Amino acid sequence: MGKKQEETPDSEYGEPAQFDPSFKGPMKKRGCTDIICCILFMAVILGYIAVGILAWLFGDPRHVLYPRNSTGWFCGIGPNEGRPNLLYMDILKCVTSINVMATALNGLQCPTTQVCVENCPTEFWAVGVQAYFQKPAEVFNQSLCVPSLDLAKTDLSVKDIVDKELCPFFSAPTTSVLGRCLPDILKLDKIPSEFANIPGLPSSVSDTVGLIKNGTGDIVNGFNAREIGTRIFEDFASSWPWILLGLLIAMVVSLLFLLLLRFTAPIMVWVLIIGVLGAGAYGIWHCYWEYDNYKQQSASITDIGFTTNFKVYLQVQETWLAFLIIISVAEAIILLTIIFLRTRILIAIALIQESSKAISHMMSSLLYPLITFVLLVVCVAYWGATALYLATSGGPIYKVVALNSTMDGCGTVNGTVDCDPQNFTSSDYPGCPSASCIFIKYNDEGFFQRNLFNLQIYNVVAFLWCVNFVIALGQCTLAGAFASYYWAFTKPDDIPMFPLSTSFIRALRYHVGSLAFGALILTLVQLVRIILEYIDHKTRAAQNACARFILCCMKCCLWCLEKFIKFLNRNAYIMIAIYGKNFCVSAKNAFMLLMRNVVRVVVLDKVTDLLLFFGKLLVVAGVGVLSFFFFSGRILLPGNTFHSETLNYYWMPIITVVFGSYLIAHGFFSVYNMCVDTLFLCFLEDLERNDGSLQKPYYMSKNLMKILNKSNKKVPKKVKGKD
Repeated sequence: MGKKQEETPDSEYGEPAQFDPSFKGPMKKRGCTDIICCILFMAVILGYIAVGILAWLFGDPRHVLYPRNSTGWFCGIGPNEGRPNLLYMDILKCVTSINVMATALNGLQCPTTQVCVENCPTEFWAVGVQAYFQKPAEVFNQSLCVPSLDLAKTDLSVKDIVDKELCPFFSAPTTSVLGRCLPDILKLDKIPSEFANIPGLPSSVSDTVGLIKNGTGDIVNGFNAREIGTRIFEDFASSWPWILLGLLIAMVVSLLFLLLLRFTAPIMVWVLIIGVLGAGAYGIWHCYWEYDNYKQQSASITDIGFTTNFKVYLQVQETWLAFLIIISVAEAIILLTIIFLRTRILIAIALIQESSKAISHMMSSLLYPLITFVLLVVCVAYWGATALYLATSGGPIYKVVALNSTMDGCGTVNGTVDCDPQNFTSSDYPGCPSASCIFIKYNDEGFFQRNLFNLQIYNVVAFLWCVNFVIALGQCTLAGAFASYYWAFTKPDDIPMFPLSTSFIRALRYHVGSLAFGALILTLVQLVRIILEYIDHKTRAAQNACARFILCCMKCCLWCLEKFIKFLNRNAYIMIAIYGKNFCVSAKNAFMLLMRNVVRVVVLDKVTDLLLFFGKLLVVAGVGVLSFFFFSGRILLPGNTFHSETLNYYWMPIITVVFGSYLIAHGFFSVYNMCVDTLFLCFLEDLERNDGSLQKPYYMSKNLMKILNKSNKKVPKKVKGKD
């Protein structure tokens, strides 16, 4: 009768698992699951490959990687090999065209002659009035003129060359930014005063500086991009051995931390708990101290009324009284929770220790994140290359464009007439001397080009699905390996050979469909979040307070939904790895099992998350501080040939080490977290399968048995054959 009463509350979340004497860990006899989703996933992958092939056939990433001159040739390759930089003949036209014609043509570029040059000009120079009476070869620099012009043999005068923009009539110090010669903002204040007397330039030096700064300042941003990039590369070239050493230290510290949790987990958990309680106690004392001070000063909220300056509210007694009450209630709740859940906290500590022991028996599991990382890099690289090739699909379209469209003969051709930049001559338009052949956009005609947007959406969907599948495959593989450890009755003798590779092959052989199913559900939620973010970005200027509040609530709900699905998928993959059932059944069984032990789930989840968070913080902060003292020259090693004075930016190696340390720590700790979750589910299954009878052997560790012996669960103190 008592047993039935105990089982009645559990009926809402399904019946507990029954004892099965033949069950000895992950099922070996299993079949393929979720075959329909597997076929769909394979079809999407084949389609993804087809999209990549089409993008490769129709796309040309050189449109993005290399600038084009006025004849349509790329700079740095082909006929312009050795001339990687693009020079604008009249940079002032680029500046004024931003406001004059930005809305007239989509994708308008600078309406001036553009040539590929080896080096960008670094000095001020202009064609003075006296230069019009000299020979062109004595005035212009051949390397800055159009390739078709030979200054030594031409019959054109200096004025003709300037009018036709065959050579630049002035130049300023420029810097190469993404292969384009743009003004060096730091040197523009030194413009020679004689520039004010040169026809075609603004009337004053300040006007010239203002035009160029306003038109190009957002692009250049006051620094030499190539020079800084070169300096950073030099820093990496001289410090890469020490960067690798820092990452190796992070790897060793992460590994030692996880292995030492086997012995230090109880101490660390209780130190963290005491620290939280101590911080709350200090908060209570501080709030009371502030409240007492302002009470003696008779500082009340009735004296200040309502104000938008929130700092004022920190100077009244009612604010600190409210803080005092809130912190006191929170402290009491935390304290009572710890008192009543102390046994479950001990179970969480024991599972953390058991996870460390499991990893010590399967050290190869710590290397599996490298496989996941490589697969994710492949997915990201394929997505990026496909997106780039799709974006550059179709040939470029050129139109005749004139800066001064009000001139007779320009209005009818400006932006309406197609042209070929390699055969274009401004003499074909005598009524429009400022006519130029300018790139407008890529051709969007044809079936493939008209569906580029749809193909880009397909690229994003397939990319998200593949990424989520790779992560799911890693979780299922690790879950199968750690489950084989738990259900080994005599450890480590009963642990199968090569558990990680066996679990990996089993997941690919039988459960691609189930993993793809879970990944698809997560992908759909992520797509909805992306669409919502896009809508928010496009309508932000027209939103009122109510619309912003609704969008914020929707984004918050979708974020919570994504977190819940990740949690559910993670536990479903564990069940798939153990029992080999389809995704829906596994997710249902995992959810029901967790709900029947919801208190243990919450305690274990929070204790583990807090412990691993502080572990990551310890690794990253420790290695970061060490790298700071080393690369800044505060630590000098005996016989070290590396000196911090040789670095241009010593913070770049520090940032690299810190970021790399975080990735390494995250990889190690993700394996550990998966181990804890797997052993926890196996532990809950073990409790339900074996109801305390001596005839039903437990697979849990002795430490867990001792803890449960002190609770209401009847667990045999000794089980024959246990380690």
